[in-house]
Amino acid sequence: MSSFLKWTLILFSLVSIILNIVLICLGSSKAPKCTRTPRFPPKAKHDPRSAVFADLTREEYTQVQDYMRKGLGVSTDALTEPSQDFLFLIELSLPKKASALSYLDAGGPPPTREATAVVFHGTRGHIKEYVVGPLPDPTYHRDVTEERYGTQLHINARTVTVGEYHLLFKMLDEQVFAKLGALMKDSFDVDVDQKDERRRRRLNAFEQMPRGRKSGDRSTWISYFRDVSGMYIHPVGFEVLVNHASVNASDWRVERLLYNGRYFESVDELKAKYAAGDVSKIVYKETPDYGSLKPRSGPLQVAPQQYYAEGKRFSVGGNHVLYLDWSFAFGLSSLTGMRVFDVRFGGRRIAYELSVQEAMSVYGAVSPGLALTKFLDSSIGVGRFAHELTRGVDCPYDATYVTTHRYIDVAAPTRFANSICVFEHNVGQPLRRHFADFFGNSYGGMVNSALVFRTITAIGNYDYLWDFVFYQNGAVEAKVHATGYMSTSYVLPGNEKYGHQVADKVLGNIHTHFVSFKVDLDVMGVKNVFQTKDMKYVNVSMPWAPDHHAMVPQLVEKELKTEQEAALRYGTKTPRYLHIASNQLNRWGNKRSYRIQVITFAGDPLPESEPEERSMSWSRYKVAITKHKDKEQTSSSLYSQNNIWSPAVDFSQYIEDNESIEEEDLVAWVTAGFLHIPHSEDVPNTVTVGNGGGVILRPHNYFDEDPSVNSPDAVYIKPGTEQSCQTNRMACLAQESCSPVLEPFTYHGFDGAMNFDEF
Repeated sequence: MSSFLKWTLILFSLVSIILNIVLICLGSSKAPKCTRTPRFPPKAKHDPRSAVFADLTREEYTQVQDYMRKGLGVSTDALTEPSQDFLFLIELSLPKKASALSYLDAGGPPPTREATAVVFHGTRGHIKEYVVGPLPDPTYHRDVTEERYGTQLHINARTVTVGEYHLLFKMLDEQVFAKLGALMKDSFDVDVDQKDERRRRRLNAFEQMPRGRKSGDRSTWISYFRDVSGMYIHPVGFEVLVNHASVNASDWRVERLLYNGRYFESVDELKAKYAAGDVSKIVYKETPDYGSLKPRSGPLQVAPQQYYAEGKRFSVGGNHVLYLDWSFAFGLSSLTGMRVFDVRFGGRRIAYELSVQEAMSVYGAVSPGLALTKFLDSSIGVGRFAHELTRGVDCPYDATYVTTHRYIDVAAPTRFANSICVFEHNVGQPLRRHFADFFGNSYGGMVNSALVFRTITAIGNYDYLWDFVFYQNGAVEAKVHATGYMSTSYVLPGNEKYGHQVADKVLGNIHTHFVSFKVDLDVMGVKNVFQTKDMKYVNVSMPWAPDHHAMVPQLVEKELKTEQEAALRYGTKTPRYLHIASNQLNRWGNKRSYRIQVITFAGDPLPESEPEERSMSWSRYKVAITKHKDKEQTSSSLYSQNNIWSPAVDFSQYIEDNESIEEEDLVAWVTAGFLHIPHSEDVPNTVTVGNGGGVILRPHNYFDEDPSVNSPDAVYIKPGTEQSCQTNRMACLAQESCSPVLEPFTYHGFDGAMNFDEF
């Protein structure tokens, strides 16, 4: 080929590319911008009464903080020492249900707005919970500890605070690292004499919980990991047991150490035997940065995005959400996380409360850092770690984002921008459809477009995605998916029984995930019963041929009458259909009900013979039905982790009194989860696919027909009407195309994040 021809072809190609780009740009510029104003306003108005469930405002947090500081003399310094009195937590004190319903339904007075304040009284050796009110401008407080828990709370039931961590890390630097300079350098490339923190390589700590073996203990095994991306999958084989039971840090001591699979009674013993060569040494070597989430390839095309061609069909006003036939109030508890209240469909209440209660994991290992570990996350704070959601990744780019405030283990209320998102999305499959073929041709279908209410909490190594999903057929789903980093341990002899090796000297440890949901359904009011339905095969004769028998499935219905009957344990045969039902009938003579459908592949619950099991006794039950009581507000508590052997809340006691559940206000406590056997594909991150569970609340004879028949999203096509927009909006979508109007990308997720480097 001549050079002239070659350059002619190159020039032609460039001109063609430029022309196509210009044409695309011109076409795009002609597309109108999508409206941000909804084409049709919501069916209902926002209800200001939803504020009865609203989280405290920044101003309310500050008012309670000032009141507690002046009235009780407690410290609000984030580095308060355990021996002092520290204001650890402030959050909304939920109103009693009867008061709230009187206000919402009967024109009664609004319940008094109050806060719960938790104080760690280090000077007195106990923990107190106070109700502070009224808000705004509090004037009183009262001790409700015994009222709520029936006992006093020992100071060692407290969560480890930032102030206590500060003292722990200082002690470990002075009593462990400073004395083991040669070992630290040889094994981990840590130079303990390097004073420049920016240049000093270090090890990061991760704790075992519970802290000991019996009530009153506070001894913690601390495992160490490399200071690299995804530290949780870089264990180094060094663990330290610290006794910090005293509120005075001067009394704390190192009780034992583990180095490369061998135990030592003291730092001095390890130092001496290491120097004498009487230890199998760990020799430091650089490892690949396999835990990093930094992309390994550059961006190419943007993934598919969703946008609202005619404005959003939902509205968020304060803590109240409207979406087509749905409405609900919402909140985000620092301790338990996401919750919604007064959930209504078509104006009628379906649920008074749907909330996350607890997230729990039980680990298996040969090394102490994980061997006895049982994490109860509400004791750290499930909602506490709900940081900013990243547009286009954590939620669709054009979702509506909600900012929250929290007060837990801080010196002042903390703002978390965009920590909740709300969006409508196409689930990707039709909600219903049928193609008629044999007797007249037609197509009828409806897109499954649903509203998602979401937050994501990053609790240490794991990130949990919490979704409440509202469907147009009247169903609600509460679900969780887990991602983040698995917990790992250093490969030692014998630990192949507890997981799979996933990297050099790294074992991914087997563990369970259990999540507790509270489902307070009010089906046609608060007088409900608990029904089960299933099937059985029955050998019956055929009416038209009495001499012929066949095994035919039949419906089996039963109504359970007491709390113990309705405590449905894991490991036992459970009816497939579980219902909270009303004695009111639908048009066809059936009891109106909502079905509780649990989505789970949980591992086995901890055996009841284990002393820690009482703190997680809720996990025995796939579903447990109890009579509503205001004092039975939660399935777990802030104190379950650190006094796991004598829990302030033992859920099994809710069932022990075996009250009647006939024609009562009923609460369903649902446990879902999954067993995680880590594998090499969990590096660098565990993915959400297949790692989750939840519960679906489905109308079952509640309506006379599927309420989605009234949805404007339905499509119907008969031969000859394929292009008609009257019954098929999709036919005209191409003519109505518009370009989305997007908010600029921002991210403030690191604001309010816990950072031990700042100590």
